[in-house]
Amino acid sequence: MILLRFAVIMAFISNFMFAAERPNIIVFLIDDQDLAECGPFAKPGTLYTPNFDRLAKEGMKFTQAYVPHTVCTPSRYAFLTGRYAGNSYSKEYLAAAPTGQQGFIDFNMCLETDNMNVGRVLSDAGYVTGFVGKFHVGPDLDQQPFATELNTKLKRMNLKSGPEADAIFQKYELILSQLIQQRGFTWADHVMHANLNDPYAVHNPDWMAEAALKFIAQNKAKPFYLHYCPTLLHGPDNSWRKDMDHPDITGAGQVKPDPVWLKRRQDVLEKTKALGMTDDHQVGIAWIDSNLGVLLDQLDALGLTQNTLIVFAPDHGSTLKSSLYARDSCQIPMLMRWPAGIAAGSTCAELVQSIDLAPTWFELAKAKVPEGYHLDGRDLTPLFKTGTTDQWRDSLYFEIDNLRAVMTKDWRYIATRYTKDRLEMIHQAKPQELPKLMSPYMLRGATHPGFFDEDQLYDLRQDPDEMKNLAASPEFSAQLKTMKSKLKEYLEKQDRPFGEFIEGGNAVPGGQIDAQVAVVKQLEIKGKTIIVPAHLNGGKEGVFNAKETKTKGGKE
Repeated sequence: MILLRFAVIMAFISNFMFAAERPNIIVFLIDDQDLAECGPFAKPGTLYTPNFDRLAKEGMKFTQAYVPHTVCTPSRYAFLTGRYAGNSYSKEYLAAAPTGQQGFIDFNMCLETDNMNVGRVLSDAGYVTGFVGKFHVGPDLDQQPFATELNTKLKRMNLKSGPEADAIFQKYELILSQLIQQRGFTWADHVMHANLNDPYAVHNPDWMAEAALKFIAQNKAKPFYLHYCPTLLHGPDNSWRKDMDHPDITGAGQVKPDPVWLKRRQDVLEKTKALGMTDDHQVGIAWIDSNLGVLLDQLDALGLTQNTLIVFAPDHGSTLKSSLYARDSCQIPMLMRWPAGIAAGSTCAELVQSIDLAPTWFELAKAKVPEGYHLDGRDLTPLFKTGTTDQWRDSLYFEIDNLRAVMTKDWRYIATRYTKDRLEMIHQAKPQELPKLMSPYMLRGATHPGFFDEDQLYDLRQDPDEMKNLAASPEFSAQLKTMKSKLKEYLEKQDRPFGEFIEGGNAVPGGQIDAQVAVVKQLEIKGKTIIVPAHLNGGKEGVFNAKETKTKGGKE
């Protein structure tokens, strides 16, 4: 009994000593993942994710974690800055949405040149800051000085692989590494600007893991911050198993694959096959899980586990990405482990958001936040002890395209307010053109009955999938008013117009497209195929591809 008490006391002292030190921090940020695609949040027995499960067992599981934006660039901006993309002041965003105009949140912001971001602040605080993998918050290819050469050569080569293509990709990877370091990070390697590019459109998380392991080993004696972003689980979904057969393809062209990569892939295939989990989705998820395991194993081997905080999260959901619905869009699986500061096997059910990570890192690093640094998030450390704390927030804010939303644990309200130019296009559009003009980016979520409604109100307790819009029901008018008031409070802090909530600029009040909403609800939408009934198409049913219809803003 005496020995047991002594061991408990020594463990407490050890944890206190570690917690007094500034922790290493690893952000393991993947692409496009729903809750059901992460083992600790999934139906038991459907996935092989021992490392996600280990992270949950040894750390904290966040059951109400969200991102404010549901496409890559604005979401990754929030992870790196701690602010909403609508508060970006990069020249790219201001060109799309000048000051005094309604914000248009899309793939149109970059990390600002004043380097008010995690990389620079933590570097200034004495951390070694590293970046590996997908960046997607810098200038697009067509804005890079090197872009003309890259595009011209690849087109001339008809996107063929080979030594010349390798040289082009290697040069671009080097330029991107330099750009990331210009934005405040002290180290960058094995990086890609965005998603996969022909002729090397192949996922290779093992190539990225190699750089992550190198960074950790090189900086094991210093406090470090690693922003590690594999391209999985981005689509096309049916490519993941096929990509495992091409270990020689990387973001820097063709290489001689490391035998360790081959063994890792073979282990994934053997273990998933033994469990009967052989579809492409299950294999891809197991593959990214194995790369998380590589990090955890190295931290153990180097004796860094106790005082390294590692957080796992995707940039947004998959099934409904680009919409503002909660499930499979804004809500994400998030796990965090820090043995020196977070109780093992704990759960947090508070409303948290990706904008909260940067202020948390600043607090843990004892960093001096520069004067003028705009933060929208809150420090999460008060939640680390028990998963809750007094006076935590009661709502969250979301934005994409011309949509804004606010939610509590029980209610969600989504508002769509089109700008003057978009409204004019909608009024002039043919029926087949309306879905793309009236939805953000893609048509994911169009199967929801209220998808095109300008006001949407959902009772998350009774309708967690948000299929019954209550906004027009007199019974819920008081709740609608309350949620609108909450949304206005968030919008006032952004100091930009939005519909009738904040008047001015190019903002237009709602209620001017009722006829178009009635039309678009009569269309049949299957993915990117739009079927227009005969009575709306000159007496003959019409089948159209949404990608061929006109719109303004957004990317496919």
